[in-house]
Amino acid sequence: MTRIVVLGAGMVGAACARELALAGFAVTVVDRSGPAAGTTAHGEGNVLVSDKGPGPELELAKLSRELWPAILDGDPNADAAEWDPKGGIVVATTAEGAGALTEFAEGQRKAGVTAEEMDVAALAAAEPHLTRDVAKAVRYPEDAQVQPTGAATALLAAAVRAGAELRTGCEALGAVRRGGRITGVRTSAGTIEGDAVVNAAGPWSGEVAKRLGVRLDVRPRRGEVLVTAPMPPTVFHKVYDADYVGAVGSAAEDLQASAVVEATRGGTILLGSSRRRVGFDDRLRPEVLSVIAAKALRLFPMLAGVPVIRAYGGFRPFVPDHLPVIGADPGLDGLWHATGHEGAGIGLSAGTAAVLRDLMLGREPAIDADPFRADRPAVQSEGENL
Repeated sequence: MTRIVVLGAGMVGAACARELALAGFAVTVVDRSGPAAGTTAHGEGNVLVSDKGPGPELELAKLSRELWPAILDGDPNADAAEWDPKGGIVVATTAEGAGALTEFAEGQRKAGVTAEEMDVAALAAAEPHLTRDVAKAVRYPEDAQVQPTGAATALLAAAVRAGAELRTGCEALGAVRRGGRITGVRTSAGTIEGDAVVNAAGPWSGEVAKRLGVRLDVRPRRGEVLVTAPMPPTVFHKVYDADYVGAVGSAAEDLQASAVVEATRGGTILLGSSRRRVGFDDRLRPEVLSVIAAKALRLFPMLAGVPVIRAYGGFRPFVPDHLPVIGADPGLDGLWHATGHEGAGIGLSAGTAAVLRDLMLGREPAIDADPFRADRPAVQSEGENL
């Protein structure tokens, strides 16, 4: 039986482990900490098509959105994932933003995304507490949400049921090679042999690649989220300002922020979002949290008196061309990558795992995987990792 070592027990690593184990591989999942302890534990759980324009990432998002319900259907741990196909609403609060949103939504429709224009009455009925100062609103019924750690744990449990082994507290230190091929990983707990290795280490993928002796320009990009006290039902969709799409696609190192507001099953409301290139500096910045809060209040003024009970931040795997990396390493036979999703890894994990599985089996994936290849210039450039 072919042995595969998956480096990373976050959402993407868990999804890959599940698919590979179900495909009949002998899978060992390795993580220096614990399941879902890194980027996955510091996200919002978005499964989105609304924030992606026509192109490869949108095709991956559509595939993932199709796969998620099937993955969770009948799974004994599905309740922990808190799957919620509540849909999303994107609003523009300026005439300029309305024009850009109209054009963006039309492009998505041509690519097969359902994007429904909303009039004032429909918007008020869908989100009664939303500001009425809205120039344009588009509803995306395909948007969904999961509880990130619960969903990742469910996927890992499914992998274990299929025969996978999970090793935590086990840090990857280097590659074992034979004849130009990787044959195992040296770790802090000893050597783990494998016929193939999958680098699914999220924002640490660039450093892991370096330790394995290859180049992969994946860098950390930090984001923060505020969490309110539990409330009665107040926000019924994922609601965000149209400038969120621009923040996602920006490569700027300085703060990119936009209003993103959504509720959880427990009643708390998540307020985002921010993006900053600060390396692995994990300090929470009050000025960043202030910007997030101010932008959220523009959309939902009634939140002004609601207590914020905590704030958290995490690192997302940033790639300069804003596309995930899925495929074989160009310089080391037997090494594969599944990383670079930035803030979309939760939603894109299902499709990523399916594409990787097909590539490793020598099959044609359901979507074109060529744009995600690991030998493209954006991830083989002289970046910050080597």
